[in-house]
Amino acid sequence: MSRVLLVFRTPELRKKVLFTLLMIVVFRIGQNLPAPNVNVAVLKHTADAAKKSNQLYGMLDLFSGGALLKLSVFALGIYPYITASIILQLLTVVIPRLEALKKEGQAGTTKITQYTRYLTVALGILQGTGVVAMASTGRLFQGATGGDEILYDKSLFPIVTMVICMVAGTAVIMWLGELVTERGLGNGMSILIFTQVVAVFPGQFWGIYQAKGGWVFALVVVVGLAIMAGIVFVEQAQRRIPVQYAKRMVGRRMYGGTSTYIPLKVNQAGIIPVIFASSLLYLPTLASELWRDNKTLQKIQPYLQQTNSWHMAAFFALIVFFTYFYVAITFNPAEVSDNMRKFGGFIPGVRPGRPTAEYLDYTLTRITTPGALYLGIVALIPMVALAVLNVGNEFPFGGTSILIVVGVALDTVKQTEAQLQQRNYEGFLR
Repeated sequence: MSRVLLVFRTPELRKKVLFTLLMIVVFRIGQNLPAPNVNVAVLKHTADAAKKSNQLYGMLDLFSGGALLKLSVFALGIYPYITASIILQLLTVVIPRLEALKKEGQAGTTKITQYTRYLTVALGILQGTGVVAMASTGRLFQGATGGDEILYDKSLFPIVTMVICMVAGTAVIMWLGELVTERGLGNGMSILIFTQVVAVFPGQFWGIYQAKGGWVFALVVVVGLAIMAGIVFVEQAQRRIPVQYAKRMVGRRMYGGTSTYIPLKVNQAGIIPVIFASSLLYLPTLASELWRDNKTLQKIQPYLQQTNSWHMAAFFALIVFFTYFYVAITFNPAEVSDNMRKFGGFIPGVRPGRPTAEYLDYTLTRITTPGALYLGIVALIPMVALAVLNVGNEFPFGGTSILIVVGVALDTVKQTEAQLQQRNYEGFLR
């Protein structure tokens, strides 16, 4: 508590915290503000019925902070920006022009950020058009009564107006995230994703308490705290590879002679593999909901349920695959080795150049294995909870959501610690 008071006693940090909280409030208002042409009463009834009948709607509600199923102005959320960022990051490895921009420093990063914004708007138009089109045809909440009465007017102009409002909402969210990064505390986009996920936690807790009683509720809380402790432990774990820099003369000054290390995290890929695997497995689920008359999709429908063992096995295997894939394209041992050699750095006992790259690659592969298994196990927790406790749709401590919450919280605390240590000898953490 004294550390929290210390934050608010520091004028600059207090302004950052209050500004971040203000942006979160604005973000939540936008998530609960319905888009024009939406019949709110019918929508609420239909969305509640759809969430009870289909797990897919529960997941959509979780990762949009309840905004998508409300067809709000911020219904598309931050995910068009996240998708655009991932696409640009992958294309950087493939397209030489983008790779050259990445190496140009601040000017190149600014250009890539500009491309990301353009792609975000394009993805927002595509996604917003799809959501509004499904709402106008009654296919957004299939299986729930009243799905074709969500919109007041289904003519062209009101539909286009809704799409424009949602795309504008995505642009505003992107702007809010950049404002938080610049003037607030923590990474703005991460804070907004954190807000989306945490926003539905109280309703999920209350739903579990009402449906299953106090004993199951207490069990879920205890299990959730244990999962959070385990995730914090693994997320902080890293392999530090020592690096020694030789002394060298530049003019009349001596440089080098220092020792440092390369931190290789156990979970080097972060949350990205789980997002990739979830998106890939939700495609056939979404297709089976949209085209109910397709016999092939109906045959595989039982295998798409989260409680199905084949679905769990496929999900786990995809997470492991995407973990190795993402680490391979984001960490280049040959490039790291080349940069070390340029500045006179070497790993003790390992020759510079190709042997260093091979050593880094070998070490990274060994580190990635437990990291991939850890991600797969954490992602399977809500599915196991659904099978054992039958609370999967409302289980708040599972998979992607808890990884996002813990990861963003740790990153924000570290940034707060750094800010405090610039002004005090005693930091935020002991």
